[in-house]
Amino acid sequence: MAFLLHQLLTESAERVPNQNAVVGAECTLTYSELDVISNQIANQLRADGVRAGDRVGIFLPKSTYSVAALFGIQKAGAAYVPIDSNSPSKRAAYILRNCDISALVTNSEKLAVLPQDFFDSGSIRSVLLAQGNPRIPECPREGMHFTSWEQVLTNSTANPNVAVTDNDLAYILYTSGSTGEPKGVMISHLNSLTFVNWCFDEFGVTASDKVSSHAPFHFDLSIFDIFCTIKAGATIYLVPNETHAFPVQLAKWIADQGLTIWYSVPSALIQLLERGRLDNHDYSRLRTVLFAGEVFPLKYLRKLMEAIPHPAYYNLYGPTETNVCTYYKVAESDVAADRTDPVPIGKACANTDVVALNDEGKPVGAGDQGELYVRSSTVMKGYWGRPDSTAKVVLPNLLNKNFSDVMYKTGDIVQCMADGNYHYVGRRDKMIKSRGYRIELGEIEAALYSHPEVSEAAAIAVADEKIGARIIAYIVSSNGLDQKQLRSYCRDRLPEYMIPEKFEIRQQLPKTSTGKIDKTTLEQQEVR
Repeated sequence: MAFLLHQLLTESAERVPNQNAVVGAECTLTYSELDVISNQIANQLRADGVRAGDRVGIFLPKSTYSVAALFGIQKAGAAYVPIDSNSPSKRAAYILRNCDISALVTNSEKLAVLPQDFFDSGSIRSVLLAQGNPRIPECPREGMHFTSWEQVLTNSTANPNVAVTDNDLAYILYTSGSTGEPKGVMISHLNSLTFVNWCFDEFGVTASDKVSSHAPFHFDLSIFDIFCTIKAGATIYLVPNETHAFPVQLAKWIADQGLTIWYSVPSALIQLLERGRLDNHDYSRLRTVLFAGEVFPLKYLRKLMEAIPHPAYYNLYGPTETNVCTYYKVAESDVAADRTDPVPIGKACANTDVVALNDEGKPVGAGDQGELYVRSSTVMKGYWGRPDSTAKVVLPNLLNKNFSDVMYKTGDIVQCMADGNYHYVGRRDKMIKSRGYRIELGEIEAALYSHPEVSEAAAIAVADEKIGARIIAYIVSSNGLDQKQLRSYCRDRLPEYMIPEKFEIRQQLPKTSTGKIDKTTLEQQEVR
């Protein structure tokens, strides 16, 4: 029985070697082929000096090659660190430097995006160039080298079987940070496998399933897509890049591929509902629809369930730091015409305990609100290189001090209902959700303040039922900056989903009695 994530692939390759494992725009790989290629990647990384406990970056568009790289990195004993392939160069370089990667899997196009001084120092020893590279670049410094994809595929096909335990890191996912710098969430094999095993059982995933892979690999929704599918010996269908932004094409693609399980943020499903012309297609094979990452406005969920009524619909909840920790199966009565409240986030998953505590650290009663805490083997190891930040949210079990145990302080306010389900109320801190991404407005403000001509900056969020929140930035500048210049500046420093929708330049910003920027006034002005 697998106790490491990459063992899921090894077991399925032995059981269903000729089954399609992953279908991408560039090619399809069977389980046997995916297993072999990931072994070859692992052996190359081992030859390049990667050892158990190391971190290896993946800076690639999502593809069959990047799926192979995830497993190859883990088979080498390392943890993978996925970088948004559209991430600004400075952000990508910061993440890769921050976790001291020892190797990088990328391609020539993405390699050229990184700053010229990226390889001048640091721990990186090798670069694997995937997806075909006609010319290998010169090594920027002594002690490191480049390897072409063709060379990788000449390596031994044997699994290196590196000694790793389930307590070792499997991957690090970087999320927005309030200090202006992303922070890395460290997830062990045990953390992730607890979630994967629960999904496998709860949703009855089998080898005949065709599972969507809509989320990018740096987003935690991808963990279900990849590892639960591989555990079942099912097939991952990578959503083509060219269909992501075009609901009409995406709706057709889902039907044409005969997908049986779909998982995404609600905003993606709303786009499909409103602009995908769903009634033109046959979705009879779709049996399960999972959504997570943000509140699904009830009127849109109702319309979706009317348009495609036969699948089972589930609301999954959980921050990156805990994987999914609660779930709720949506019933027809939940979307009745006389209902207005969003569906609950539900009850705890197997092997997970959740509790809402008041400000005194006591569990709240039915009907009351409190902050949600999570106890489970899914709770993260901590934030990479940030013990102080970790200590603020990974706490000794407040309800049992007699043995070593921890609980995660989510920052989410929930209401405990009489039936045991929890309803999501909102955030305790300034973090927001937009398009399923958690965003610290402080990181956006830090990027704006780094502009030499910006003297004051404030980022606010305005509620939007389709995407969760719209971000608006207020700027004070004496040198005539305009929206185009500010958007371009942010694009070099922030991922696309964090760039404000609107930049408003003012001569001054309102202040509170203590001299701080009055964000409440700014928010009220936007709502009017």
